[in-house]
Amino acid sequence: MDETPQPYRTDDDGPEPSRAATSSRRALMLGAIGASTVVAIRPALAQTTGSVLNCQIPVPDPGRAGSYIARDGSTVPARTQGSFAPPSRPYTGEEVKRALQGGQLPNSNSLSNRAYLNYIRRLQRGQGGFTCYASLQMPGG
Repeated sequence: MDETPQPYRTDDDGPEPSRAATSSRRALMLGAIGASTVVAIRPALAQTTGSVLNCQIPVPDPGRAGSYIARDGSTVPARTQGSFAPPSRPYTGEEVKRALQGGQLPNSNSLSNRAYLNYIRRLQRGQGGFTCYASLQMPGG
């Protein structure tokens, strides 16, 4: 005996739906799924953008704590002539984004601002703040 489940059908179900009706129903279902996907993705993108602007970039990163920042953005021993003491706190993604667009980082003058931005631009994978900075470089970031 065949135990494959068969669709439940009685004589009261009426005639089989036409192919056009089935296609239309399928298109409506796909449209509903697509609309709900857009509704679900938009808040996620907004949340991602918000988190990028709130991420932090320490200058210098914890692995180089105590170092000063040279004008070219490299880290140098503390109190090296012509270098700048690190800022008192990490910068947020929003502060860095604004500074990269021509603004200035908080608690910096024009020379230290340039040095700190040079440091941030030199960040590489594995350094504190790299992921935040990389996210700012993405379209919409």
